[in-house]
Amino acid sequence: MTDFDLVVVGSGFGGSLTALIARRFGLSVALVEKGTHPRFAIGESSSPLANLVLEELCDRYGLDRLRPLAAWGSWQRTYPRIGCGLKRGFTFYGHRPGAAFCNDPARSDQLLVAASPHDEVADTHWYRADFDHFLVREAQAAGGEYLDQTALSQIETRPESIAVDGARKGRPVRITARLLIDASGPRGFLHRALGLPESSFPHMPRTEALYTHFEGVERLEDLRAFSSSEAPPYPVDDAAVHHVFDGGWVWVLRFGNGLVSAGIAAEPRLADELRLKEGEAAWGRLLARFPSIADQFAGARATRPFVHAPRLAFRASGAAGPGWTMLPSSAAFIDPILSTGFPLTLLGIQRLASILERSGSTFLEPALTASGARSLFEADSAALLVSALYASFTDFELFAALTLLYFAAASYTEAVRRLRRQDPGHPFLVGDHRTFGPALRSCCAGVLDARARGTLTEERERLIDRVYEAIAPLDVAGLSDRSRRNWHPIEAEPLLAGAHKLGATPAEIEAMLARTGFFEEPASLAPSPSSFALLATEDEPGRGSG
Repeated sequence: MTDFDLVVVGSGFGGSLTALIARRFGLSVALVEKGTHPRFAIGESSSPLANLVLEELCDRYGLDRLRPLAAWGSWQRTYPRIGCGLKRGFTFYGHRPGAAFCNDPARSDQLLVAASPHDEVADTHWYRADFDHFLVREAQAAGGEYLDQTALSQIETRPESIAVDGARKGRPVRITARLLIDASGPRGFLHRALGLPESSFPHMPRTEALYTHFEGVERLEDLRAFSSSEAPPYPVDDAAVHHVFDGGWVWVLRFGNGLVSAGIAAEPRLADELRLKEGEAAWGRLLARFPSIADQFAGARATRPFVHAPRLAFRASGAAGPGWTMLPSSAAFIDPILSTGFPLTLLGIQRLASILERSGSTFLEPALTASGARSLFEADSAALLVSALYASFTDFELFAALTLLYFAAASYTEAVRRLRRQDPGHPFLVGDHRTFGPALRSCCAGVLDARARGTLTEERERLIDRVYEAIAPLDVAGLSDRSRRNWHPIEAEPLLAGAHKLGATPAEIEAMLARTGFFEEPASLAPSPSSFALLATEDEPGRGSG
């Protein structure tokens, strides 16, 4: 029997980061993993808000070795051997079965939303085999006890502690702790061990997924169907690429190591037609339906077996209880279409870190209950929007408008936090905003109701207008400017013009932009002299991880 302050189940990035932060408070931590690292995982695309929260966690808790991972430029200079991809924005293209992508001059079948002004401060795709392995070693170096190849089977709750039983490499193991943190993912350890009931998202379809990693995937900019006479706001492939069509969508994420993560998320009807459970054969049937997507994968080869996920969406009925809590990644999963997984998880870790910082590992239950409720509220808000997106896949113009609800909320939140006016009471998607929160819910409900009535075509213009009305009070990114024709660069002018929406002056906005590297030219990507020492000891992470 081994006693700890905390036992963290699951050593993906969320569990390892939580364990690392807890060690900064002097708490004893057991980090339990059923498998080993490095390992394949998806959930790979960061966002400006995710990277900002990672920055905040690193700055607050002295995680200096992790800080370079919050932007592409610093990552490449410091850790060039940890795989990642460059993410300058969100790229969406609308497709119809049997037809080549038409590249409408009015851009009615595409949406490009920039997430950064240049590569230096850009977001990233995390090659999870490298990223997660790095973080678990950092947690070990900070003093966390790492138990891999450990299968937990039972849990026993006590008045002031919790005990878990299982086996490690065939030998029985029992761990007791004051608090168990479940970072094992949807339908994970606590869900099974406690027999917790599963809830649901009322409007979210029962989607399936099929995915793997590829090599040899063509860049869209090299394919004639996607070329343009005008320069896009960023290289369209250096992004989270989304191919959208009736019944589902395909993601394409590029890593710097030559690999590409790609897969499909599909509603039941399309999943059945393609027979996704058949793996590679189903992928071939998908490409046969969409010629322009097929062109992108004409020379591609899967580097590992396809994975079929028969049920994507998940919502726990509760996210905290006596002696335990779930990270958001274990409490709920919706869909990766808006890259919401990382920010939701990191916001949850930030809340949990604040609780542990104040209370250690005792008298936690009220705060953990509130944090768990927040995790589920934020997941519900994201799921409502994603459900409306699925309902609008047949109408790309309406779909593109609806995504602006996410981008308006995300850019507003990022600006507020970068102004260092963070309000911990603000939930994800600004769901408690006096006007925007109700308007977002109303817009999504309007789309879902129209879809159910079969009147989406007749109501589309009114619904699109409602979206633009909804984002106006907090649009600081120029998203309301319809003359952009669905191409949205990152520019300083909308932020300056919208300073009053942030409770700031133009001078404060200019100072914030200068401080965060908005105007700087990208720096050289040659590793700095100090980084060579870090790379030389990468198999044995640095002292104290800070």
